[in-house]
Amino acid sequence: MGLLSFIKEAGEKLFGGSTAHAAEPDANKVAGDAIKTYIESQGLKATGLTVTYEAGSGTVNVYGVAPDQQTKEKIVLCCGNVKNVAKVNDNMSVDQSAPEAQFYTVVKGDTLSKVSKQYYGDANQYNKIFEANKPMLKSPDLIYPGQVLRIPPA
Repeated sequence: MGLLSFIKEAGEKLFGGSTAHAAEPDANKVAGDAIKTYIESQGLKATGLTVTYEAGSGTVNVYGVAPDQQTKEKIVLCCGNVKNVAKVNDNMSVDQSAPEAQFYTVVKGDTLSKVSKQYYGDANQYNKIFEANKPMLKSPDLIYPGQVLRIPPA
């Protein structure tokens, strides 16, 4: 996947976002550890998972070997859907390769049904997108502008 862009102002609030906080000693390590803990709290596992954060550029670097493509993509989304993250440099690999999903950035007024209609031609396929983004999504109604979603192949 390489380098993915995200909206820096949107996402989970895992660590402080002020420039003063970013200047604190070890702030980058603390932020990287917070993102890794968030990934693990979602039940996502990868061998040798390492997450680093660079406050100056808002870039997360993620390394490790995921068991499958879906898990890899969810880990990358967990890294990017965090407030103050603008880019994720995906350095992960997978044990079992599969076709990559597409990604969609939610805009104001979106619903999973609307996104489903756009990608699958059927608004009733929204649950496929919801399931593809679990456990990060707790409900099909809880999406927000700036959030990036996995859109699995049809």
